Amino acid sequence: MTGNGPGTLSTHVLNTAQGIPAEGVRIELWRLDPEPAMLCETVTNADGRTRDPLLPPGTFRAGRHELRFHIGAYFQGRGIAPEPLFLDVVAVNFGLADGRGHYHVPLLCTPWSYTTYRGS
Repeated sequence: MTGNGPGTLSTHVLNTAQGIPAEGVRIELWRLDPEPAMLCETVTNADGRTRDPLLPPGTFRAGRHELRFHIGAYFQGRGIAPEPLFLDVVAVNFGLADGRGHYHVPLLCTPWSYTTYRGS
């Protein structure tokens, strides 16, 4: 897919239940319009970040996107998930503007809650 701008998209995941970066969280990035399509899939590193930008320059396109964070499996692996899972896949649906600038969408999470924001 070709992009329309030099913008980038990145993310990171923090385990706020234990106060650590969330290593090993599977993340999917979806473009939602005109039809849903998965753009990439990756896993967070020891810093809770992805190795590369999710949308590097040249692939960035304005429109609706969704990040899907597989935190249920992550917290199960740490032995602190409730049974049944309260949160499994957290989907964050957001819009990217004109293809310029840097978008950073972090996820702060516990097995029972999460928050996100547009970071820098």
